[in-house]
Amino acid sequence: MSVMSREKRSLPDAETLKQTFTDQGYLVFRDVVSRERLSELRAKILEEFERASRSGSLFSGGGLISGHLNCFPGAGSRFAYEALEEHGIIDLIKTLFPKAVRPPNVGCNFNLPNSVAQHYHADRNFIDHFMIANVAVVDTNVENGAIDLVPGTHKKFYKFWRFAVERPHRASIRIPMNQGDVLVRTSNVWHRGMPNRTTVARPMLAFTWEDGGSTQADPFTAGDGKIVFRQNWYNPNLLGRMRERTFVAAPISYSAYRFVTSLVGTKGYDRQ
Repeated sequence: MSVMSREKRSLPDAETLKQTFTDQGYLVFRDVVSRERLSELRAKILEEFERASRSGSLFSGGGLISGHLNCFPGAGSRFAYEALEEHGIIDLIKTLFPKAVRPPNVGCNFNLPNSVAQHYHADRNFIDHFMIANVAVVDTNVENGAIDLVPGTHKKFYKFWRFAVERPHRASIRIPMNQGDVLVRTSNVWHRGMPNRTTVARPMLAFTWEDGGSTQADPFTAGDGKIVFRQNWYNPNLLGRMRERTFVAAPISYSAYRFVTSLVGTKGYDRQ
């Protein structure tokens, strides 16, 4: 059955959802995607990570030291996006963000065992915000790194020094999700990836609409639809590894750097 022939559902109380999103910057939808198929996808992603690690084809650094990687989950993740379409979530995203005119960019956050807490951040420049739909591939809780999110921080532009001084993160919340739940958020909500204290990596799908979405006709077939692991935050070179090790060993040093550099300029607001 093609995607176009699938029956779409209408979300109940759409106006309330819109208002909640306006106030909080995020929404959570429960039990949207097939747990059985997500378990199969999880197994494939973990298998590919182990294969890449054994073969030596995986880069060095690039998030491996801090424990947070990006990943393209392959053509086999299409079913999750189709489930969001069927439940009316994609239509809601397009209503909330009319610039979402193309298919999404397809990604995955891969949180490794013994990872560290990231710094609070927004995902892009304030004026270039976009929509994100995260799908819990496994049950996601405090133990394996449920996202830490600061509701309402999407409403105004924060330089890092102001975020540090005003401390809106005192109102942060963790967002536990069961396998198949969906978190819809704007890139302007401040958040951070959290430590995975379990012995198994935790994947979470990410469909995103930067600049309106993917420029590919079918983003699920990129790279022949194969699962690929990618860097997150840090470059996989000598300098990048040095910076990543410094962040892990002394995270306050990076906070101090961000604080000082945010005192001048408009980084995070304009397109510099």
